[in-house]
Amino acid sequence: MTAAQRFATHALGTRFADLDTAAIERAKVFILDSLGVGIAGSSVEGGEGLAGVAAGWGAPVSMSVPVWGRGRRMAAPAAVFLNAWQMHNQEFDCLHEGAVVHALASVLPAALAAAELAGGASGAELIAAVAVGADVAAALGLASRAGFRFFRPATAGGFGATAAAGRVLGLDREALERAFAWQLAQTSGTMQAHVEGSPILPVQVAFNARAALQSCELARLPFAGARQVFEGAYGYLPLFEGEADLGPVLEGLGRDWRIAAFSHKPYPAGRATHGGIEGAMVLQRRHGFAAADVASVEVAAPPLIARLVGRPPEPAAGASYLRLCLAYGVARVLLNGRLDLSDFRGAVLTDPATHDLARRVVVRPDGNADPNALAPQRVTVRLRDGSEHVWNCEAMLANPARPLDRDRHLAKFHRCLAFSASPLAAGTAGRLIETVEGLEGLGDARLLAALASGGAERARA
Repeated sequence: MTAAQRFATHALGTRFADLDTAAIERAKVFILDSLGVGIAGSSVEGGEGLAGVAAGWGAPVSMSVPVWGRGRRMAAPAAVFLNAWQMHNQEFDCLHEGAVVHALASVLPAALAAAELAGGASGAELIAAVAVGADVAAALGLASRAGFRFFRPATAGGFGATAAAGRVLGLDREALERAFAWQLAQTSGTMQAHVEGSPILPVQVAFNARAALQSCELARLPFAGARQVFEGAYGYLPLFEGEADLGPVLEGLGRDWRIAAFSHKPYPAGRATHGGIEGAMVLQRRHGFAAADVASVEVAAPPLIARLVGRPPEPAAGASYLRLCLAYGVARVLLNGRLDLSDFRGAVLTDPATHDLARRVVVRPDGNADPNALAPQRVTVRLRDGSEHVWNCEAMLANPARPLDRDRHLAKFHRCLAFSASPLAAGTAGRLIETVEGLEGLGDARLLAALASGGAERARA
């Protein structure tokens, strides 16, 4: 069997009953987290402009889909595009660390849009779709044996979204294989936007999520698709990843539920910044020093950390750049004891005290041979009095080895909802929490999108 056949068989053949307890519970945790992050992303600068352009991608009202945090419905391609962009535009969405893939930013918007187009889907079906979509996206990242050339959260995430949406839309196996071929034809997104800290970076996730829905629609046509979508000479893995080995991850399908190995984002910044941020926070609380006492901070970490977030702080670079700047995040934590969504909006982005402190933070590659490793990390804070404090990290906070507790998970969710572009109905947070916690018993998962958008018609149903 080709890899596309294996993925399609897994995506369509998995039953909700096949999922283990950990997969079901973690899927619900990350569905709620993702909705909250996507709602918060609705108020990020540039959103109105994107929404204005996307509004031109029209369709009959009967085919429209809710846009989270905006109190409106749009054509399905436009809604998927915006919801995916909103999920990733603050670097606050969950990910699989080993794969370095933010799968749910593509998978959940596509699956919920597919539920709208299909006339509904049960909560149990949504959980299963999210689980198999996460499996496909994470498998592609885990198979890679090379460093990033293309932006994997967008490229691999799009294939996961295709699997999830194709399942909800009721594609058969041959049609889903064709959908993967259509997705390969549309896959895009390079690391250049990441290197430059461009706000186009999360738009690349949105492009691939939108493409996934369109790939599933196109797969109903009698076009012959490429067969070796993933392993062919010009298939996804050789072209986008280079060196790769799919064998082990294909063998684990149906046994190793990747959604159970996802990590939260406790801080609204690139995951690669989180070790340094937590280390600075822990050492400051432990030893009681002030930001003014700090002479320097050194973060020794795998080369991927230095590559992704070891950039110098640039006051004029903007929020997208600074979310991927470890030095800026560490400086904000040392000044305020926390890192919040508000630290990446408004005048604080150019605050002189923040940038003066950030220039004292350095990232040093530790020689780790794994091109995709995020840990271990070592944070050293040197004070002006000559003292030195060290913190070691084997696994970052909210990694499955150190999961975020329920209180912090829900506190993050409530904080995200406070940033909705359009006011949400009173009690929305409580209703979303209650609905997701009982999701396997929900008759129609479209309720989630209605609540998240602020739309009243289905949220009252």
